[in-house]
Amino acid sequence: MKIEDVRKNAFAMPLNNPAFPRGPYKFYNREFVILSYRTDPARMRAFVPEPLEVVGDIVHYEFIRMPDSTGFGDYTESGQVIPVRFTDKDGTVQEGGFVHAMYLDDEGPIAGGREIWGFPKKLATPKVCHENETLVCTLHFGSVLCATGTMGYKHRELDHGPLLKSLARPNFMIKIIPHVDCTPRICELVRYHAEDVTVKGAWSGPGALQLFEHALCDVAQLPVYEVVSAIHYVTDLTLGLGEVVYDYLAKE
Repeated sequence: MKIEDVRKNAFAMPLNNPAFPRGPYKFYNREFVILSYRTDPARMRAFVPEPLEVVGDIVHYEFIRMPDSTGFGDYTESGQVIPVRFTDKDGTVQEGGFVHAMYLDDEGPIAGGREIWGFPKKLATPKVCHENETLVCTLHFGSVLCATGTMGYKHRELDHGPLLKSLARPNFMIKIIPHVDCTPRICELVRYHAEDVTVKGAWSGPGALQLFEHALCDVAQLPVYEVVSAIHYVTDLTLGLGEVVYDYLAKE
């Protein structure tokens, strides 16, 4: 293989058999169960990196069922998003979310999410199930139960307007690619948006959430003080490719 061929084809690893195809990626009938809860603001600030600022004391715990996604197939995801504020170089202030933790059950989106955007993805076993009148969501890391969320099934229909507005907000994460000596070669704050969003249905209802401590699964580091809302919705959307908004390795 010629050097120019390497440059042309090198968008993902392995070079000759990439773990995922090129994006962008479209999701159909993507099902969310989001349990929002109060936690310790001091702990939130310990996990959220500057230049992001924590907003309030709410964490969104997400269980996401993705039955049909281009390139990534059929998988399930679970994790936490912390509401934050970001001030851009031009002084523009944006409200969005910092992706604190993500656990999922499929190699392709784990590799793609980490390599392209910097999503903090790790292998685990999240599930979203419909049990009679209850949505039952769990996260296992190996054989250990780390999270359980439950919600009443479609109790109250929601107006799509506020939900679409919240889905239009950016999300942020830290992309880290190590050098061969284990020092960081890339360390960047990345911003992305959900695009072409169609909400097919949205509901609220009673919700409950329990998080359990685990040495390698960190969801319980933001403890549940009070569940303040539970929403369930189904969407089609495109996962927009990201942009670098801050380089931690650049010299000031």
